[in-house]
Amino acid sequence: MSQPKTWSDRFESALHPAIARFNASIGFDIELIEYDLTGSIAHAKMLGHTGIIELQEVKQLIEGLEQIRREFRAGQFNPGVDAEDVHFAVERRLTELVGDAGKKLHTARSRNDQVGTDIRLYLRDKIEEIRGQLRQFQTVLLDLAHEHIETPIPGYTHLQRAQPLSLAHHLLAYFHMAQRDWERLGEIYARTNCSPLGSGALAGTTFPIDRHYSAEELGFSSIYANSLDGVSDRDFAIEFLCAASLIMVHLSRLSEETILWASKEFSFISLKDSCATGSSIMPQKKNPDVPELVRGKTGRVFGHLQALLVLMKGLPLAYNKDLQEDKEAIFDGVKTVRACVEAMTILLGEGIEFRCDRLNSAVNEDFSNATDVADYLAAKGVPFREAYNLVGKVVKTSLAAGKLLKDLTLEEWQQIHPAFEEDIYRAIAPQQVIAARNSYGGTGFDRVRQALEEAKALLQ
Repeated sequence: MSQPKTWSDRFESALHPAIARFNASIGFDIELIEYDLTGSIAHAKMLGHTGIIELQEVKQLIEGLEQIRREFRAGQFNPGVDAEDVHFAVERRLTELVGDAGKKLHTARSRNDQVGTDIRLYLRDKIEEIRGQLRQFQTVLLDLAHEHIETPIPGYTHLQRAQPLSLAHHLLAYFHMAQRDWERLGEIYARTNCSPLGSGALAGTTFPIDRHYSAEELGFSSIYANSLDGVSDRDFAIEFLCAASLIMVHLSRLSEETILWASKEFSFISLKDSCATGSSIMPQKKNPDVPELVRGKTGRVFGHLQALLVLMKGLPLAYNKDLQEDKEAIFDGVKTVRACVEAMTILLGEGIEFRCDRLNSAVNEDFSNATDVADYLAAKGVPFREAYNLVGKVVKTSLAAGKLLKDLTLEEWQQIHPAFEEDIYRAIAPQQVIAARNSYGGTGFDRVRQALEEAKALLQ
Protein backbone atom coordinates (compact mmCIF):
# COMPACT_ATOMS: atom_id res chain seq x y z
CA MET A 1 0.00 0.00 0.00
CA SER A 2 1.39 3.44 -0.96
CA GLN A 3 1.78 6.29 1.48
CA PRO A 4 -0.18 9.56 1.11
CA LYS A 5 1.66 12.43 -0.56
CA THR A 6 3.18 15.24 1.48
CA TRP A 7 4.04 17.46 -1.48
CA SER A 8 2.44 18.98 -4.60
CA ASP A 9 0.29 17.55 -7.39
CA ARG A 10 3.40 17.50 -9.56
CA PHE A 11 3.50 13.84 -8.47
CA GLU A 12 0.89 11.41 -9.76
CA SER A 13 1.53 8.65 -7.21
CA ALA A 14 2.85 8.31 -3.70
CA LEU A 15 6.12 6.87 -2.49
CA HIS A 16 6.74 3.17 -2.20
CA PRO A 17 6.13 2.29 1.49
CA ALA A 18 9.75 1.21 2.04
CA ILE A 19 11.05 4.43 0.45
CA ALA A 20 8.62 6.45 2.57
CA ARG A 21 10.08 4.86 5.69
CA PHE A 22 13.61 5.40 4.40
CA ASN A 23 12.86 9.03 3.59
CA ALA A 24 11.09 9.89 6.84
CA SER A 25 12.86 11.71 9.68
CA ILE A 26 9.90 11.95 12.06
CA GLY A 27 11.38 9.16 14.19
CA PHE A 28 14.16 11.46 15.37
CA ASP A 29 13.34 15.04 14.39
CA ILE A 30 10.30 15.00 16.69
CA GLU A 31 13.01 16.13 19.15
CA LEU A 32 12.65 19.55 17.51
CA ILE A 33 8.90 19.92 17.95
CA GLU A 34 8.97 22.53 20.71
CA TYR A 35 11.42 24.60 18.67
CA ASP A 36 9.40 24.10 15.50
CA LEU A 37 6.30 25.40 17.27
CA THR A 38 8.17 28.39 18.70
CA GLY A 39 9.68 29.21 15.30
CA SER A 40 6.29 28.88 13.61
CA ILE A 41 4.68 31.24 16.09
CA ALA A 42 7.35 33.84 15.37
CA HIS A 43 6.87 33.35 11.64
CA ALA A 44 3.10 33.73 11.97
CA LYS A 45 3.54 36.95 13.94
CA MET A 46 5.87 38.28 11.24
CA LEU A 47 3.32 37.44 8.53
CA GLY A 48 0.73 39.45 10.45
CA HIS A 49 3.16 42.28 11.23
CA THR A 50 3.91 42.73 7.51
CA GLY A 51 0.27 42.39 6.42
CA ILE A 52 0.89 39.22 4.44
CA ILE A 53 -1.93 37.51 6.36
CA GLU A 54 -4.77 38.90 8.49
CA LEU A 55 -4.18 39.44 12.22
CA GLN A 56 -7.23 37.29 12.99
CA GLU A 57 -5.54 34.46 11.12
CA VAL A 58 -2.36 35.05 13.13
CA LYS A 59 -4.37 34.64 16.30
CA GLN A 60 -5.86 31.37 15.03
CA LEU A 61 -2.43 30.07 14.05
CA ILE A 62 -0.88 30.87 17.42
CA GLU A 63 -3.79 29.29 19.31
CA GLY A 64 -3.54 26.18 17.14
CA LEU A 65 0.23 25.90 17.55
CA GLU A 66 -0.05 26.26 21.33
CA GLN A 67 -2.77 23.57 21.29
CA ILE A 68 -0.35 21.23 19.52
CA ARG A 69 2.27 22.05 22.15
CA ARG A 70 -0.16 21.09 24.92
CA GLU A 71 -1.11 17.89 23.10
CA PHE A 72 2.53 16.91 22.65
CA ARG A 73 3.39 17.56 26.28
CA ALA A 74 0.38 15.47 27.33
CA GLY A 75 1.51 12.60 25.09
CA GLN A 76 -1.48 13.03 22.77
CA PHE A 77 0.39 14.06 19.61
CA ASN A 78 2.37 11.17 18.18
CA PRO A 79 2.75 11.51 14.40
CA GLY A 80 3.87 8.46 12.41
CA VAL A 81 5.94 7.83 9.31
CA ASP A 82 3.15 9.14 7.07
CA ALA A 83 3.94 12.64 8.41
CA GLU A 84 7.48 12.37 6.96
CA ASP A 85 8.95 14.98 9.32
CA VAL A 86 8.07 17.10 12.32
CA HIS A 87 7.41 20.18 10.19
CA PHE A 88 4.75 18.55 8.03
CA ALA A 89 3.27 16.79 11.07
CA VAL A 90 2.75 20.13 12.80
CA GLU A 91 1.33 21.79 9.70
CA ARG A 92 -1.10 18.93 9.09
CA ARG A 93 -2.35 18.93 12.67
CA LEU A 94 -2.62 22.72 12.64
CA THR A 95 -4.84 22.59 9.54
CA GLU A 96 -7.03 20.02 11.29
CA LEU A 97 -7.40 22.41 14.23
CA VAL A 98 -7.87 25.79 12.53
CA GLY A 99 -8.87 24.96 8.96
CA ASP A 100 -7.68 26.93 5.95
CA ALA A 101 -5.75 29.41 8.09
CA GLY A 102 -3.34 26.56 8.87
CA LYS A 103 -2.46 26.29 5.20
CA LYS A 104 -1.20 29.89 5.25
CA LEU A 105 1.51 29.29 7.90
CA HIS A 106 4.02 28.15 5.31
CA THR A 107 3.70 31.35 3.29
CA ALA A 108 7.17 32.85 2.60
CA ARG A 109 8.88 29.91 4.26
CA SER A 110 10.54 26.66 3.13
CA ARG A 111 11.28 23.57 5.13
CA ASN A 112 14.91 24.40 4.37
CA ASP A 113 15.01 27.63 6.37
CA GLN A 114 12.50 26.18 8.84
CA VAL A 115 14.67 23.22 9.83
CA GLY A 116 17.76 25.45 9.94
CA THR A 117 15.95 27.70 12.40
CA ASP A 118 14.74 24.79 14.53
CA ILE A 119 18.22 23.27 14.83
CA ARG A 120 19.73 26.59 15.88
CA LEU A 121 17.03 27.16 18.50
CA TYR A 122 17.58 23.64 19.83
CA LEU A 123 21.37 23.86 19.91
CA ARG A 124 21.30 27.33 21.44
CA ASP A 125 19.40 25.92 24.42
CA LYS A 126 21.58 22.84 24.72
CA ILE A 127 24.78 24.88 24.65
CA GLU A 128 23.53 26.89 27.61
CA GLU A 129 22.55 23.72 29.47
CA ILE A 130 25.98 22.15 28.92
CA ARG A 131 27.70 25.36 30.02
CA GLY A 132 25.66 25.21 33.23
CA GLN A 133 26.76 21.60 33.76
CA LEU A 134 30.38 22.55 33.21
CA ARG A 135 30.05 25.16 35.96
CA GLN A 136 28.80 22.45 38.33
CA PHE A 137 31.71 20.22 37.32
CA GLN A 138 34.17 23.06 37.97
CA THR A 139 32.57 23.76 41.35
CA VAL A 140 33.10 20.15 42.42
CA LEU A 141 36.73 20.31 41.26
CA LEU A 142 37.24 23.50 43.29
CA ASP A 143 35.67 21.98 46.38
CA LEU A 144 37.96 18.96 46.13
CA ALA A 145 40.98 21.17 45.51
CA HIS A 146 40.23 23.25 48.62
CA GLU A 147 40.31 20.04 50.67
CA HIS A 148 43.67 18.91 49.26
CA ILE A 149 45.92 21.95 48.94
CA GLU A 150 48.70 20.31 50.96
CA THR A 151 47.95 16.73 49.93
CA PRO A 152 50.86 15.54 47.76
CA ILE A 153 50.46 13.39 44.68
CA PRO A 154 53.17 12.05 42.37
CA GLY A 155 53.38 14.00 39.13
CA TYR A 156 54.13 12.09 35.95
CA THR A 157 55.60 12.65 32.53
CA HIS A 158 55.66 9.71 30.09
CA LEU A 159 53.74 7.94 32.91
CA GLN A 160 57.03 7.91 34.84
CA ARG A 161 57.42 9.57 38.22
CA ALA A 162 58.57 13.15 37.56
CA GLN A 163 58.01 15.62 40.42
CA PRO A 164 55.61 15.68 43.36
CA LEU A 165 52.60 18.01 43.12
CA SER A 166 49.87 19.46 45.24
CA LEU A 167 46.76 17.38 44.56
CA ALA A 168 44.83 20.66 44.37
CA HIS A 169 47.16 21.79 41.59
CA HIS A 170 46.46 18.58 39.69
CA LEU A 171 42.70 19.05 40.04
CA LEU A 172 42.93 22.69 38.96
CA ALA A 173 44.41 21.57 35.64
CA TYR A 174 41.05 19.98 34.86
CA PHE A 175 39.25 23.07 36.14
CA HIS A 176 41.04 25.16 33.52
CA MET A 177 40.33 22.64 30.77
CA ALA A 178 36.64 22.93 31.65
CA GLN A 179 36.97 26.72 31.69
CA ARG A 180 38.20 26.66 28.10
CA ASP A 181 35.31 24.36 27.21
CA TRP A 182 32.86 26.80 28.80
CA GLU A 183 34.38 29.76 26.96
CA ARG A 184 34.53 27.88 23.66
CA LEU A 185 30.84 26.98 23.85
CA GLY A 186 30.06 30.64 24.50
CA GLU A 187 31.83 31.61 21.29
CA ILE A 188 29.96 28.91 19.37
CA TYR A 189 26.67 30.09 20.88
CA ALA A 190 27.27 33.50 19.31
CA ARG A 191 27.67 31.96 15.84
CA THR A 192 24.72 29.64 16.37
CA ASN A 193 22.54 32.60 17.33
CA CYS A 194 22.03 33.77 13.74
CA SER A 195 18.64 33.40 12.04
CA PRO A 196 18.23 31.75 8.61
CA LEU A 197 14.45 32.22 8.74
CA GLY A 198 13.30 34.03 5.63
CA SER A 199 15.99 32.55 3.40
CA GLY A 200 13.30 30.42 1.78
CA ALA A 201 14.33 27.33 -0.10
CA LEU A 202 17.56 28.99 -1.27
CA ALA A 203 16.82 32.36 -2.92
CA GLY A 204 14.71 34.34 -0.46
CA THR A 205 11.05 35.16 -1.21
CA THR A 206 8.90 37.55 -3.21
CA PHE A 207 6.79 38.34 -0.15
CA PRO A 208 7.56 41.57 1.79
CA ILE A 209 8.80 39.76 4.90
CA ASP A 210 10.67 41.32 7.82
CA ARG A 211 13.47 38.94 8.76
CA HIS A 212 14.69 41.18 11.55
CA TYR A 213 11.24 41.05 13.18
CA SER A 214 11.10 37.24 13.30
CA ALA A 215 14.75 37.05 14.41
CA GLU A 216 14.03 39.41 17.29
CA GLU A 217 10.95 37.38 18.25
CA LEU A 218 13.18 34.30 18.53
CA GLY A 219 16.02 36.04 20.36
CA PHE A 220 18.52 35.77 17.51
CA SER A 221 21.23 38.42 17.59
CA SER A 222 21.69 38.55 13.80
CA ILE A 223 20.40 37.16 10.50
CA TYR A 224 22.15 35.41 7.62
CA ALA A 225 23.13 37.93 4.96
CA ASN A 226 23.00 35.34 2.17
CA SER A 227 20.03 33.04 1.62
CA LEU A 228 22.13 30.26 0.06
CA ASP A 229 24.41 30.26 3.09
CA GLY A 230 21.44 30.51 5.45
CA VAL A 231 19.85 27.22 4.37
CA SER A 232 23.03 25.21 3.79
CA ASP A 233 25.35 26.30 6.63
CA ARG A 234 26.13 23.72 9.28
CA ASP A 235 29.41 25.25 10.48
CA PHE A 236 27.84 25.95 13.85
CA ALA A 237 26.90 22.28 14.27
CA ILE A 238 30.40 21.13 13.33
CA GLU A 239 31.86 23.66 15.74
CA PHE A 240 29.57 22.38 18.47
CA LEU A 241 30.62 18.77 17.89
CA CYS A 242 34.25 19.89 17.86
CA ALA A 243 33.74 21.59 21.24
CA ALA A 244 31.83 18.54 22.47
CA SER A 245 34.74 16.34 21.37
CA LEU A 246 37.20 18.48 23.35
CA ILE A 247 34.97 18.26 26.42
CA MET A 248 35.05 14.49 26.01
CA VAL A 249 38.85 14.53 25.57
CA HIS A 250 39.18 16.29 28.91
CA LEU A 251 36.70 14.00 30.65
CA SER A 252 38.39 10.96 29.13
CA ARG A 253 41.83 12.04 30.37
CA LEU A 254 40.44 12.46 33.87
CA SER A 255 38.67 9.11 33.49
CA GLU A 256 41.91 7.39 32.57
CA GLU A 257 43.66 8.82 35.61
CA THR A 258 40.75 7.87 37.86
CA ILE A 259 40.88 4.29 36.56
CA LEU A 260 44.63 4.12 37.23
CA TRP A 261 44.29 5.72 40.65
CA ALA A 262 41.64 3.15 41.65
CA SER A 263 43.86 0.20 40.70
CA LYS A 264 45.72 -1.81 43.33
CA GLU A 265 49.00 -0.75 41.76
CA PHE A 266 48.28 2.95 42.44
CA SER A 267 45.68 2.83 45.25
CA PHE A 268 45.45 6.62 45.27
CA ILE A 269 41.64 6.57 45.59
CA SER A 270 38.89 4.36 46.93
CA LEU A 271 35.67 3.98 44.95
CA LYS A 272 32.47 4.43 46.89
CA ASP A 273 29.64 1.97 46.37
CA SER A 274 27.37 4.65 44.87
CA CYS A 275 29.57 4.98 41.77
CA ALA A 276 31.07 1.51 41.30
CA THR A 277 29.88 -1.95 40.29
CA GLY A 278 30.96 -5.48 41.04
CA SER A 279 31.96 -8.52 39.04
CA SER A 280 29.51 -11.28 38.14
CA ILE A 281 32.00 -13.98 39.24
CA MET A 282 34.74 -12.24 41.25
CA PRO A 283 33.22 -11.04 44.52
CA GLN A 284 36.28 -9.06 45.61
CA LYS A 285 36.16 -6.61 42.72
CA LYS A 286 34.91 -3.03 42.62
CA ASN A 287 34.92 -1.73 39.05
CA PRO A 288 35.29 1.92 37.91
CA ASP A 289 32.42 1.70 35.41
CA VAL A 290 31.68 5.44 35.31
CA PRO A 291 35.10 6.58 34.02
CA GLU A 292 35.34 3.52 31.77
CA LEU A 293 32.02 4.41 30.12
CA VAL A 294 33.03 8.05 29.75
CA ARG A 295 36.30 6.96 28.15
CA GLY A 296 34.35 4.69 25.80
CA LYS A 297 31.69 7.22 24.89
CA THR A 298 34.37 9.70 23.88
CA GLY A 299 34.87 7.82 20.61
CA ARG A 300 31.14 8.04 19.95
CA VAL A 301 31.22 11.85 20.03
CA PHE A 302 34.38 11.90 17.89
CA GLY A 303 32.46 9.76 15.38
CA HIS A 304 29.63 12.28 15.17
CA LEU A 305 32.11 15.07 14.45
CA GLN A 306 33.77 13.01 11.72
CA ALA A 307 30.38 12.07 10.27
CA LEU A 308 29.27 15.68 9.98
CA LEU A 309 32.57 16.79 8.44
CA VAL A 310 32.30 14.03 5.82
CA LEU A 311 28.62 14.84 5.30
CA MET A 312 29.37 18.49 4.46
CA LYS A 313 32.60 18.21 2.50
CA GLY A 314 31.05 17.51 -0.93
CA LEU A 315 27.67 19.23 -0.80
CA PRO A 316 27.00 21.78 -3.55
CA LEU A 317 24.89 24.79 -2.65
CA ALA A 318 22.24 24.93 -1.39
CA TYR A 319 20.14 22.43 0.60
CA ASN A 320 20.55 18.71 -0.04
CA LYS A 321 18.70 15.80 1.56
CA ASP A 322 22.03 14.63 2.96
CA LEU A 323 21.56 17.31 5.63
CA GLN A 324 18.81 15.21 7.19
CA GLU A 325 21.70 13.17 8.59
CA ASP A 326 22.97 16.05 10.74
CA LYS A 327 20.25 15.75 13.37
CA GLU A 328 20.97 12.37 14.89
CA ALA A 329 24.66 13.29 15.20
CA ILE A 330 23.79 16.56 16.93
CA PHE A 331 21.10 15.05 19.17
CA ASP A 332 23.25 12.12 20.30
CA GLY A 333 26.30 14.35 20.71
CA VAL A 334 24.32 16.61 23.04
CA LYS A 335 22.86 13.73 25.06
CA THR A 336 26.20 11.93 25.37
CA VAL A 337 28.15 14.98 26.52
CA ARG A 338 25.44 15.97 29.01
CA ALA A 339 25.30 12.46 30.48
CA CYS A 340 29.10 12.23 30.75
CA VAL A 341 29.57 15.65 32.39
CA GLU A 342 26.83 14.79 34.89
CA ALA A 343 28.31 11.36 35.65
CA MET A 344 31.83 12.69 36.19
CA THR A 345 30.52 15.49 38.39
CA ILE A 346 28.75 12.96 40.59
CA LEU A 347 31.78 10.66 40.61
CA LEU A 348 34.13 13.42 41.80
CA GLY A 349 31.66 14.86 44.29
CA GLU A 350 30.27 11.66 45.77
CA GLY A 351 31.98 8.60 44.35
CA ILE A 352 35.67 8.71 45.24
CA GLU A 353 37.82 9.28 48.29
CA PHE A 354 41.50 10.15 48.07
CA ARG A 355 43.75 7.95 50.19
CA CYS A 356 45.98 10.59 51.71
CA ASP A 357 48.13 8.08 53.58
CA ARG A 358 48.96 6.28 50.35
CA LEU A 359 49.62 9.58 48.53
CA ASN A 360 51.99 10.72 51.26
CA SER A 361 53.93 7.48 51.15
CA ALA A 362 53.99 7.47 47.33
CA VAL A 363 55.92 10.74 47.09
CA ASN A 364 58.51 9.40 49.55
CA GLU A 365 59.40 6.28 47.61
CA ASP A 366 61.03 7.54 44.42
CA PHE A 367 63.60 9.93 42.92
CA SER A 368 61.14 12.66 41.92
CA ASN A 369 63.15 15.08 44.07
CA ALA A 370 66.25 14.71 41.88
CA THR A 371 65.66 17.99 40.05
CA ASP A 372 65.65 19.76 43.40
CA VAL A 373 69.11 18.42 44.15
CA ALA A 374 70.33 19.95 40.86
CA ASP A 375 68.49 23.20 41.71
CA TYR A 376 70.14 23.15 45.16
CA LEU A 377 73.61 22.99 43.61
CA ALA A 378 72.74 25.61 40.98
CA ALA A 379 71.64 27.97 43.75
CA LYS A 380 75.10 27.53 45.28
CA GLY A 381 76.84 28.54 42.08
CA VAL A 382 77.33 25.18 40.36
CA PRO A 383 76.37 25.43 36.65
CA PHE A 384 73.03 23.70 36.19
CA ARG A 385 74.15 21.29 33.48
CA GLU A 386 77.09 20.19 35.65
CA ALA A 387 74.75 19.77 38.61
CA TYR A 388 72.31 17.84 36.40
CA ASN A 389 75.00 15.35 35.39
CA LEU A 390 76.22 14.95 38.98
CA VAL A 391 72.71 14.14 40.20
CA GLY A 392 72.22 11.64 37.37
CA LYS A 393 75.26 9.74 38.64
CA VAL A 394 73.97 9.92 42.21
CA VAL A 395 70.62 8.43 41.19
CA LYS A 396 72.39 5.66 39.30
CA THR A 397 74.61 4.68 42.24
CA SER A 398 71.73 5.01 44.73
CA LEU A 399 69.57 2.68 42.67
CA ALA A 400 72.41 0.15 42.60
CA ALA A 401 72.74 0.41 46.35
CA GLY A 402 68.98 0.16 46.95
CA LYS A 403 68.86 3.64 48.49
CA LEU A 404 66.75 6.76 47.99
CA LEU A 405 68.30 10.24 48.01
CA LYS A 406 66.94 10.90 51.48
CA ASP A 407 68.90 7.86 52.74
CA LEU A 408 72.33 9.25 51.79
CA THR A 409 74.47 10.48 54.68
CA LEU A 410 75.83 14.03 54.70
CA GLU A 411 79.29 12.57 54.19
CA GLU A 412 78.10 10.79 51.05
CA TRP A 413 76.53 14.03 49.80
CA GLN A 414 79.77 15.95 50.36
CA GLN A 415 81.75 13.29 48.55
CA ILE A 416 79.56 14.07 45.55
CA HIS A 417 80.15 17.82 45.89
CA PRO A 418 81.45 19.93 48.80
CA ALA A 419 78.61 22.44 48.34
CA PHE A 420 76.16 20.09 50.02
CA GLU A 421 75.24 20.98 53.60
CA GLU A 422 72.78 19.77 56.23
CA ASP A 423 69.94 21.74 54.61
CA ILE A 424 69.92 19.35 51.65
CA TYR A 425 67.55 17.07 53.56
CA ARG A 426 64.95 19.79 53.94
CA ALA A 427 65.37 20.84 50.31
CA ILE A 428 64.53 17.34 49.03
CA ALA A 429 61.65 16.59 51.42
CA PRO A 430 58.53 16.13 49.23
CA GLN A 431 56.48 18.80 51.02
CA GLN A 432 59.30 21.31 50.56
CA VAL A 433 59.84 20.24 46.95
CA ILE A 434 56.20 21.12 46.30
CA ALA A 435 56.12 24.25 48.45
CA ALA A 436 59.19 25.74 46.75
CA ARG A 437 57.56 25.93 43.31
CA ASN A 438 55.76 29.23 43.74
CA SER A 439 56.25 30.61 40.24
CA TYR A 440 53.01 31.76 38.62
CA GLY A 441 51.10 28.66 37.54
CA GLY A 442 53.26 26.43 39.72
CA THR A 443 52.36 23.82 42.31
CA GLY A 444 53.67 25.62 45.42
CA PHE A 445 51.10 25.61 48.20
CA ASP A 446 50.95 29.40 48.49
CA ARG A 447 50.66 29.72 44.74
CA VAL A 448 47.87 27.11 44.69
CA ARG A 449 45.93 29.06 47.31
CA GLN A 450 46.11 32.11 45.06
CA ALA A 451 45.13 29.98 42.07
CA LEU A 452 42.05 28.77 43.93
CA GLU A 453 40.96 32.34 44.56
CA GLU A 454 41.48 33.18 40.89
CA ALA A 455 39.49 30.11 39.86
CA LYS A 456 36.69 31.03 42.24
CA ALA A 457 36.58 34.50 40.68
CA LEU A 458 36.17 32.92 37.22
CA LEU A 459 33.06 31.11 38.39
CA GLN A 460 31.57 34.31 39.73
